[in-house]
Amino acid sequence: MNELFDTLFGQYSSYDTIDIALEIIAVIFGFLSVWYSKNNKVWVYPTGMVSTLIFVYLLLKWELLGDMMINAYYFIMSVYGWYIWTRKVDDTHNTPITKTTKKEKITSIFIFLATLVFVYFVYTYFDKWTSWVAYVDTITTAIFFVGMWLMAKRKIENWIYWIIGDLISVPLYFYKGFTFTSFQYLIFTLIAISGYLSWKKLLNKQTQT
Repeated sequence: MNELFDTLFGQYSSYDTIDIALEIIAVIFGFLSVWYSKNNKVWVYPTGMVSTLIFVYLLLKWELLGDMMINAYYFIMSVYGWYIWTRKVDDTHNTPITKTTKKEKITSIFIFLATLVFVYFVYTYFDKWTSWVAYVDTITTAIFFVGMWLMAKRKIENWIYWIIGDLISVPLYFYKGFTFTSFQYLIFTLIAISGYLSWKKLLNKQTQT
């Protein structure tokens, strides 16, 4: 039992207590954000902004630049998404859930490729190509950048990107030594699957009406 505990949480023995507490708080607010997103509630953004701000600080301190950039981007896109989700498309309706258009699919590909190039240059500049983790970080960063943009646009396909990125992040964060965050992404995966199914039902209702 002790060996299992050491495997899961042993790395935290070298962390400052305040950083452990901050990671737990960020994880809790991350859960709330994804849960609100699943239920199509605008509270996804304020709760997500709290989580991302904390993670930006922690990841910068831990020198995980790719992950830090993901969270900094999340914060910026949360401001944009908050505006889009609350914007009135007419006198009585906010921006609805929709499918991506052909133009938005092309934009998604552009964001993905542009992110790969951007992260490549950042990692090269800071000489962070020290292990295979950096390459996986680059891919997950690109996946999440597209997912966040699509969520801000209230596009149902955002959940597909979250599911893929979350599945990759579960073992990745565990390998990095962030057990709480790894568990967070495991639960994120389950919520993302549920979120996709929930949004699909809402989209079908909108189509019928």
